[in-house]
Amino acid sequence: MATGRLIFVAGTDTGVGKTVACGLLARAYRKLGLKVITAKPVQTGAREPEDLLLHRRLMDLPPDPPELLSLTCPYLFSYPAAPITAAAREGKKVDLKVLLESLKALLFRYEMVLVEGAGGLYVPYTEEATFLDLIQYFMAPVVVVSAARLGTINHTLLTLEALRSRGLVVPALFYNRFFETEPYLASESLREIQRRAGPLAVFEMPSLSEKNLVEITEALKEFLKETPGLRP
Repeated sequence: MATGRLIFVAGTDTGVGKTVACGLLARAYRKLGLKVITAKPVQTGAREPEDLLLHRRLMDLPPDPPELLSLTCPYLFSYPAAPITAAAREGKKVDLKVLLESLKALLFRYEMVLVEGAGGLYVPYTEEATFLDLIQYFMAPVVVVSAARLGTINHTLLTLEALRSRGLVVPALFYNRFFETEPYLASESLREIQRRAGPLAVFEMPSLSEKNLVEITEALKEFLKETPGLRP
């Protein structure tokens, strides 16, 4: 039986900062002493596993060797589209069994496995399964990442509702303030999300740079220690 813990990182949409959020989470858990790895089951729109490479840089680790990469990123497609579309463009298909077995294998090797999705919850991976279906198979906690920009209230609340309707636990929202153009709008949007979403731990992600990486990591470590469902 696998001994590791699994946490999914889901975005309300594509391009909301979930790759950075996943990498920061992994970095913080690693600094807390856990043996942690991240996975990107399907990477599209790239000729190399770009998201995993960013994770590893944030974790202060080298790129995955081929044997590990076959588990952390089983599918890599260059066409920038949903996994089912990107795979079809290359005359291939994503096999859900491969994704499941890869994650199970990582859970045998690591204490913590963080899984970043491709796009939002209903992005199709196969003809039958979406990212949400993959999450539901494991019934693991989900960290939702949303962007501080116009439309975030709708996108965030719909994402939370979709997860909760399947009996999934959302221990935290990562609110990415990198995108904010007006602090008042960003703050009011977050306030409205919290008012309507009910009890929800929120970590506000500032713009990331080398100068504030240590500060963000320390803040995130404390956040993880205080948040049920994410505690190391």
